[in-house]
Amino acid sequence: MARKSTRRRKVRPRGGKGKIKGRRRRRRLAPDERERLIAQAAVYFFAEHGFEGQTRELARRLGIAQPLLYRYFPSKHALIERVYREVFVDPWRDEWFAVLADRTRPLRERLTYFYREYARTAMGYERVRLFVLAGLEGGLDLNARFFNMMRERVFTAVLREIRHAYNMPTLDQRPMSEIEAELVWMLHSAIFYIGIRRWIYGLQVPDAMDPVIEAMVATFLEGIPKEVAVLTGAEPA
Repeated sequence: MARKSTRRRKVRPRGGKGKIKGRRRRRRLAPDERERLIAQAAVYFFAEHGFEGQTRELARRLGIAQPLLYRYFPSKHALIERVYREVFVDPWRDEWFAVLADRTRPLRERLTYFYREYARTAMGYERVRLFVLAGLEGGLDLNARFFNMMRERVFTAVLREIRHAYNMPTLDQRPMSEIEAELVWMLHSAIFYIGIRRWIYGLQVPDAMDPVIEAMVATFLEGIPKEVAVLTGAEPA
């Protein structure tokens, strides 16, 4: 007596060509949108895993094939360069510098506005962790480039307004000294360190940052004019 086959017959779904009826097709993204999404995902991915994180894992998280990722970014270096631009360069707004240079407004008000806006972008999870990890991992010059940009664009803008407000020599007459740069760093790094305390050390920081920035700027302006006056020769040592 023949045994009945225990194999189950494959039942093709109705609707033709074996496709499941009602299944949604994934929307095809425009190239610029796809590139933007990859860059945004890379920012968070590298902030979480460091710049040694593998692009294969990044592609898996995005739900795309690794070759597709390399179609938009031909190398991991190119992707890291995009992350650097997204996190450390693009967030700076021209309007911040326009307000800082508006001499119809008090210097304290302008500096407070400038650093309040800066703090909103500089103290985020991705920015803080990427900055620290870039400094710890060898072979990257991201921090060095960022420091050069800060000195050339930010510190000179801040010091230019300080000197003007207190009738000191212009930067054309007397270039910024190393000590003056360190004094501006003092304010800048104090603000950024709040982000480090939160995202690196896991410590509590104030919920309301605006009053903290205002107090820091006020304290900064209490001391720096006298020191800069001595350094520029506007006031005897």
